[in-house]
Amino acid sequence: MKPDIHPKYQKVVFKDTSTGFMFLSGSTKYSNETVEWEDGKTYPLINVEISSDSHPFYTGRQKFADAGGRVDRFKKKYNLK
Repeated sequence: MKPDIHPKYQKVVFKDTSTGFMFLSGSTKYSNETVEWEDGKTYPLINVEISSDSHPFYTGRQKFADAGGRVDRFKKKYNLK
């Protein structure tokens, strides 16, 4: 590998701004904000708008389309059996 072309990989804390949920992960992102984590160490803080704690797919609050209802209406509209 060529020296000095790769971004620095480090531990950072991601914070979901909508729920306040925080998790520690590795990333090449950098921030001037820092936060003290549960282990007593200070890490850069990256604010994110959505995470697994607030995303509808992971929370079970996802809306599912009623495909059966659409098919029935289509068949009724065109007199299909």
